Parts: sequence; C-alpha cells; structure tokens
Amino acid sequence: MTMTVGELFIALVIISLALVASNALRLRIGWLRRLFLPSSVIAGLVLLLMGPDVIGRLLPTFFEESPGLFPAYVQESWSALPGLLINVVFAALFIGKTIPGIRTIWLRAGPQVVVGQTMAWGQYVVGLTLALLILVPLFNMNPMAGALIEIGFEGGHGTAAGMADTFADLGFEEGADLALGLATVGIVSGVLIGTLMINIAARRNIITPSNENDEPDDMIREDSRPSTEEFSEFKKDLMHEAGTTDPLSLHIGLVGIAILIGWLLLSGLQWIEQVTWASNGGLEILAHVPLFPIAMIGGVIVQLVITRFGLEHHVSTRTMARIAGTALDFTIVAALATLSLTTLGEYFLPFLLLAVAGIAWGLFVLIVIAPRVIPEGWFERGIGDFGQSMGVTVTGLLLMRMADPSNKSGALESFGYKQLMFEPVVGGGLFTAAALPLIGEFGALAILGFSAILTVGWLVFGLLYFGRMVPDRGRGRWQKQ
Repeated sequence: MTMTVGELFIALVIISLALVASNALRLRIGWLRRLFLPSSVIAGLVLLLMGPDVIGRLLPTFFEESPGLFPAYVQESWSALPGLLINVVFAALFIGKTIPGIRTIWLRAGPQVVVGQTMAWGQYVVGLTLALLILVPLFNMNPMAGALIEIGFEGGHGTAAGMADTFADLGFEEGADLALGLATVGIVSGVLIGTLMINIAARRNIITPSNENDEPDDMIREDSRPSTEEFSEFKKDLMHEAGTTDPLSLHIGLVGIAILIGWLLLSGLQWIEQVTWASNGGLEILAHVPLFPIAMIGGVIVQLVITRFGLEHHVSTRTMARIAGTALDFTIVAALATLSLTTLGEYFLPFLLLAVAGIAWGLFVLIVIAPRVIPEGWFERGIGDFGQSMGVTVTGLLLMRMADPSNKSGALESFGYKQLMFEPVVGGGLFTAAALPLIGEFGALAILGFSAILTVGWLVFGLLYFGRMVPDRGRGRWQKQ
C-alpha cells in the first residue's frame, strides 16, 4: 500500500467533516442522544454506509476500482490509521496523571479491581468455551474467535482496530471486523441494558438515581462548570503560552517520547525472543504483539520521570486527554468506515452467539458477583464495571453518573484508581495484545484453562477477602468486620 501525503491529508479531512456532521446529527436527532452513542461511532457508521459495502452496491462506481463515494486511496488511508493512532491513545493514557502507590489503589479500589478482573478473564472463559464447543466444530471458525469478546467488549473499538495487523499476521483477518462489530454492539447494548438495570435498581430502592427531568445535555452543562482542578489546568496552559513552544506541541512531544520508549522496549524484547527461544523455530509471542500496550508502559515511564524531577506543573492532564481523545475519535471513525459488512454477514450466527454470551456474562457479574464482593454501593460501583466491559470507559462513567449523580458512593474515585491496576493487563493491555498469539501457539484449551484459573482465583479471593469487610466511612475504604 502506497499513498502520498496529500492523499492522507484528504482522508483526514473527510474524517473531520464526518465528525462535524455526526455532532450535528446528535443535536438534531433525539434518539441518538438518548443512546449516548459517541460522535465518532456515528461518524464511522455514516462513512461505512457511504462506502463500498452499502452505497457502492447500490449506485454506479464514481471512481475507478473504488465502489462507493470515496476514491481507493481514501479507503487505504483509513485502513492504515487505526494501527498508528491507537499508539497515541495508549501512550497518553497515564501521562499527566498522578500514579499512586499500589497500597493506596488497593485500599480505595480493591473490590472493583476484583470485579473488573473477574469480568475480563471470564470473557475469555466464556468466549473460548463457546469457540471450542460450537464455533470451531460447527462453523469451522478459527479458535482465536474465543478471544473476540474480551477484545471487542472490554477492549473496545480502539483495541479492536489496533490489533488488525495481529489478526492478519496470524491468519484470522476476519477477526478484526468481528471484533469491531462486537465493540459497536457492546456500546449500544451497554447503554440500553445499563439504563434498564438502573431503572430496575431504582424501583427496588437499591439506588437513588438522577432526577428524571435531568437531560444528558443538562448533565453535561453541569459538569462543564470550571472546578478548582480545571482552573489549575488552565493556569498550566496559560504559563506555557508565555514560552517559546506551544503547549500542544510540547504535549505531543511527550507522547512521541512515550511511543519511542515503547518501540525500543518492544524491539528489544522481540530481538531477545528471536535470538533465544525462537531462534530454531520455537515459540513466537512477542513478534505478534502490537506496539500500543508497550507504548502505554512508555507513557508510565515518562510520567514517573516527570514526577521524579518535579515537572508536573509543565504537563496538563486536560491537554493530554484532548490529544488522546482526538486520536481515539479518528481511530474509531477510520476503523468503522473500513469495517467489512460482508464478513459480518458470513459469520452472522457466530457473531450473534458471541454477542449474547458476552452480554450474559456481564449481567451475571453485575447481578450475582458484584453484591457479594463490593462491601458498599455495590450497584453504583458495579454498573461502572459493567459499562466498561461493554466497550468503552465512558459508558461506565455515564452509567455511574446516572446511578449516583452526586457520587455519594465514591464510585468515580474508586473506578479511576481501578484503571491503574486493570488497563495495563486486560481491556487493551498486555494480555489482550498477547492473547491471539498465545492461542495460536498453545491452543485454545490451554488458554481457557489459564483464564479459568485466574477467573476463579479472583472470584474466590474477592468473596473471602472483601466479602467479609465493612466500609470504613472515615477513610473512604474498607476494613474487616
């Protein structure tokens, strides 16, 4: 695939226009707002409809060798973007954020760590069991299909798009389209089912949800009032304005350093693998691991250096979040715009089985496991893990806001702390990236056994450790009875 800078520029401009149009659609169409679909998902679906699999099948070809409304080089550019931009998203994840000690995280968010880990590893157990019993023998699918629930639901669009090259390298190209499809189903069903569960919990007096008159736009406006933290971020940006380098350029530079560190680490690990255990045709795992989870480690290293030398006042969390958010928007739009509807049609029944199984497991963890592991505010905290397990962190935050608008349970803080012990491993972390080559090397049954041990281990630990605790209201954590 070859393309010029001008062609790539045109492809990016089209994505930008689609994002503007999708925001206009959300403002004009009420049911889109009520679904809380991100503008990037709407934009990606619009471009998908205008591509070769929909419009291209109904209308004459406007461009040579390119059905649909866009020339071939635009589709090629979009196909290449997710694998590149996802590195920016993960590299920026922890830069500008205070990284507390493990003890602090555990005391504040231990129960949600347990629920989140049980949810994620259980998705592998459910998916791999489904693959071994049904998908492989009846539909002749690749056993790697067993990892699609975790990649699509827990990892989301960004992770699914970022692993497209890994799917292709391992001979399971259709897996990338299936994972993206599952991510889309996850977002929609996560919001709809999560909202339904919140209403049921309210009727049973488990929670006191937001006022029925509160509209999403009202909630957004309330959140948009400047807080002390936001004013501090503004002062950082203002201080940068007096310097010679634009603050955005500085922050992009930090992301670039994190990606470079990640690339050096991954290259070094791959070199070690090639000269040692893989030198004579042995086990190859790191050769298939994408860059983005290692770029996340690079971001942690950058943040640790920033903290070590007292440079926090130079780094704006808000600016870093904007960089990651923009990269993620473009990643999602480009990935959905190049989604193969033909693949989803060919594997519709397996796709449906995976989606139903993933949703069922998420509901089981929320309804059965969360109340037995989380000492207090189990629903407010558990609904966040449920939302995140269905595609994006924002869904989890949204559902927590609906269930606990005043954050009386402290779920938001615990959820944020939990991410530090969660995302580096699953939900787009190291194991998510390594799952496909591990299944290819050791077989689905071995990874199923490994995942089952971890799922049961986390669950038993949570029941025996946190299940016997009561809240320590004075410190915002838990203690034994």
